[in-house]
Amino acid sequence: MIVRKRPREKYLRRVSRYGSDLREYRRRIRKRRRAHAELESTAMARTFTLSEAQTILPTLESLLRSAMKAKALIEEVDGEMQSLASRIFINGGTLVNIVAAARRKAERDKAEQRAKDAIAEIDATGVQVKDLDIGLLDFPCEVEGEVILLCWKLGEEKITHWHGTQEGFAGRKPIDERILRGQKKSN
Repeated sequence: MIVRKRPREKYLRRVSRYGSDLREYRRRIRKRRRAHAELESTAMARTFTLSEAQTILPTLESLLRSAMKAKALIEEVDGEMQSLASRIFINGGTLVNIVAAARRKAERDKAEQRAKDAIAEIDATGVQVKDLDIGLLDFPCEVEGEVILLCWKLGEEKITHWHGTQEGFAGRKPIDERILRGQKKSN
C-alpha cells in the first residue's frame, strides 16, 4: 500500500513556520506569485534585433556550456546512485562507503544549483533555453509587427536561422532579408 502525504499536512507544516498567523503566510504566497508573474512578463516582453542577439551570444554560450556540464554531472551522479540502490536491493543490503556517497551527493547538489543559476541568468536576459541536451537558445525578435524566434544551436558560429513561435526547431528557416533590415520596436 502506498501512503501519500496529505496536502493538508504539507500545508500545516508550511503554516507552522509562521506560527498561528495564517494571514502572513497567505500574504507571502501572494507576493511570491506576483513577483514570479512579473518576472515572466518582463522576460517575454524583451525582443532582440539580430545584431543585439549576436552581440550577447558569446556570454550566453558560456552560461549554456556551464549549465550543460552541470547537467552531465547530475546525470552521472544520478546513474551512480541508481546503480548503488539497485545493488543494495539485489543483494539484500551491502556495505556502502557513506562518506563517498555523501560527497557525490553534495557534488550533484552544487551542480544542480550551478545549472539553475546559469539558466536563470540566461532567462533574465529574455533569451529562452529550449533544449539543454543539444544547447538550443531562442531569441525573441519582432519583425514587421510579428514576434519570431531567432534560433541558435551550440556549435553554430552565429545565428543563422529563425522559426515562428509555434513551429519549433523542426520549422527552422534561414535568416532572410526582412530580419536583416528589421529594427527593434520594443524593449
